[in-house]
Amino acid sequence: MENVYQHFRKDEGPFIDQVQELIAQAASEYRPVLTDFLDPRQVYITRVLAGSVEGVKVLPFGGFAQAERCRVMLAPDYYVPEPADYELAVLAVNYPEKFATLHHSTILGTLANTGIQRDLFGDIITDGHAWQVIVAASMSQWLQSNVTRFGKIGVRFEPVALEQVLQPQNDWEKVQTTLPSLRIDAVVAHVFAMSRQRAKGLVEGGKIRLNFATTTRPDVEVAAHDIVSVRGFGRLRLQELLGTTKKDKLKVTVDVIHK
Repeated sequence: MENVYQHFRKDEGPFIDQVQELIAQAASEYRPVLTDFLDPRQVYITRVLAGSVEGVKVLPFGGFAQAERCRVMLAPDYYVPEPADYELAVLAVNYPEKFATLHHSTILGTLANTGIQRDLFGDIITDGHAWQVIVAASMSQWLQSNVTRFGKIGVRFEPVALEQVLQPQNDWEKVQTTLPSLRIDAVVAHVFAMSRQRAKGLVEGGKIRLNFATTTRPDVEVAAHDIVSVRGFGRLRLQELLGTTKKDKLKVTVDVIHK
């Protein structure tokens, strides 16, 4: 294969190596291979890599149709997976709704602080009232036994059937715009209508996450299917690069959630 690394960010190298091994395994053993949870950018990379391997298809599923974080089945052409094949568990959050309010960031922070690897849990979803967390089935019992609080709020995880997964609120707004560059400080500044200096300060202050990991480099470039979370402002997802304008600005489609 041509040097595939040149098409991606340097820090994506270890993930590329890992996925190439799984794709090769699926191809050589002619059987399905299941990944842990991947973010949208990682799913995109997986599709690109598998596209050059004959007989291997990429089948993502995260518990519901529009899931952001999915487990991916790398499978031979003959294989048609069932939802159960993805080894997911849906945990409903039982908490005193009349007396407490939960937030996505609180739940995510608690799960991260337990030491669970991020690739073992998927989306944290709400319909505006109830909350659920989608996790690898192997982690379900451990979480039920060990997570009893989100911040100061007492909680209990209760397993529910995959068919009972919530239909989450979808606040994404699709925007077509132009960007001066793909540097993360430039993208954040433009999308959230702030100065470049302020965006740079947010990055360097650890207030911005790229694909759920904090980055402090304002010069890192955002790529297709990346998700950028900006504390206090919202989230954006770079969907498509559509070319350049006559003035050499980048034409893009971006999904945005404003806080």
